[in-house]
Amino acid sequence: MTDAARPAPENPTPASPAPKGSALSRLSGKTLGGAALAVSVLALGLSAVPYLNGGDFGGRVRAYLIENPQVLDELLAARQAHEEQSRVQTINAAAKANPALLAPDARDPSFGPADAKVTVIEFFDFRCPGCKAVAHDYRALMAAHPEVRFVFKDWPILDRGDDVTSQYAARAALAAHQQGKYLEVYDALMTERALDRAAIDGILVAHGVDMAKAQAAIASPEMTRHVTDIHTTAATLGLQGTPTFFINGKASASIEPAAVAKLIEEAKR
Repeated sequence: MTDAARPAPENPTPASPAPKGSALSRLSGKTLGGAALAVSVLALGLSAVPYLNGGDFGGRVRAYLIENPQVLDELLAARQAHEEQSRVQTINAAAKANPALLAPDARDPSFGPADAKVTVIEFFDFRCPGCKAVAHDYRALMAAHPEVRFVFKDWPILDRGDDVTSQYAARAALAAHQQGKYLEVYDALMTERALDRAAIDGILVAHGVDMAKAQAAIASPEMTRHVTDIHTTAATLGLQGTPTFFINGKASASIEPAAVAKLIEEAKR
């Protein structure tokens, strides 16, 4: 998963919206922060124990933890699970309060029956490691569930300074969608590990995209409005990173395709 960023600028030229921080670094920070908290809590508790129980009870607990470090792992896992559950509940509350945010948008690439009983929406960035990791299996989910509608929200959040690759990739994919070539371009962009403008243009050409039309679409005010609207939707929902999946308007706590598949089956029932 990758950290979120501020909305896209209002000019038609691809621009960079993002503050720094990847999901992997955020996860590491959470883990270290959680470890520090766990140690602090234990230290505080142990400092008081001798007054309550007498003797070197704290020393015995310390020895136990040294021999059984998995206890700290369990504590951290429980804390992270609680935080994730709280985050998902907050997002779902925002989605319920603003149903129009996840309503069908004709500008978004969408595949499957328009009247499908189940709709899956993905917010993603083409440079997001988590998005790339699950892309193949996610596409397999689409093939396995032709009765489900899958919607793609191109949400570029990984640009920094003059680097606007995520923004350009999102716009290029949406331009390809206007020419009926979205999924093949999506697959190629997700497979490419070293995305830059030349690689993105090469992918468009390789898949038969008319480059003159694509460049005009990429730089258009309409494209800027579309990408900006996706940023606004994500911010209003309180999304914190990519990929984020919604199944019938409810956020998935996991990015794993198997977890998304389970939620799809539950929504069918």
